[in-house]
Amino acid sequence: MKKITILILIINNFLCANINVVVSILPQQTFLQAIGGDKVNVTLMVKPGNSPHTYEPKPSQMKAISNANVYFSIGVEFEKAWLQRFKNQNSNMKIFDISKGIEKIDIKKHEHKHKNHNEDEAKDPHIWTSPTNVKVIAKNIYAELIKIDKNNKVYYKSNLDKFLLHVDKTDQKIKDIFKQKKIKFMVFHPSWGYFAKEYNLIQIPIEVEGKSPKPKKLKHLIKKAKEEKVSVIFTSPEFSNAIAKQIANELKIPVVKVSPLNPNWSKNLVDFSKYIAN
Repeated sequence: MKKITILILIINNFLCANINVVVSILPQQTFLQAIGGDKVNVTLMVKPGNSPHTYEPKPSQMKAISNANVYFSIGVEFEKAWLQRFKNQNSNMKIFDISKGIEKIDIKKHEHKHKNHNEDEAKDPHIWTSPTNVKVIAKNIYAELIKIDKNNKVYYKSNLDKFLLHVDKTDQKIKDIFKQKKIKFMVFHPSWGYFAKEYNLIQIPIEVEGKSPKPKKLKHLIKKAKEEKVSVIFTSPEFSNAIAKQIANELKIPVVKVSPLNPNWSKNLVDFSKYIAN
């Protein structure tokens, strides 16, 4: 009888065990926690203040990889160098791309294209700045969670429905802010391409392809900013804002820091919309 009781406890522990998930960036953690709730343990790779373009995992994070059931990738730059290493460390860990089904857009290039750039490098990875894309991401997360944990399908579906409603409300708030106005805004790093596309805006980037502009290009950007009557320049805390400040000083306009990696995804997009519109 004692052995049967122990066996039942072991089975129950196995059935109730949380899914160990690893994600690359903060918005993914937000999405996973919204849909997975208390059934998932989420480990974040790119900590606040770091850039997913140049990030390298810490030893403690590599330990989390060893215990992970699934890695939800999203297409940010550091994944290209590290995903295979993660897989080599934990062959039982599934890697699932939650950008599946999203059409990537091209990053705007300099006039002179570099011959060594392939198609993947030319695509914008910042898909989560678009509510439409976030709905696809959320459905992808749900589909993968119920494959791993069929017993909690109803729980995940309820969370998914609540989250999709939250995304729709966020989308409507942003539409109400812009009211179909076609506005141009200047950013240091081109992180807001999908957001701009969704709301009929035009993003003017200072840095393109990971490089700051040379003097001739900088002069052209200042001239363009004057023509477009740019009233603010947006920078990310993950990048230096020295060049942005140089342009802002020339134009006598402020520099505002807004991170596309903010974990409070909904409020961040709404606040960013208000900055642009005002």
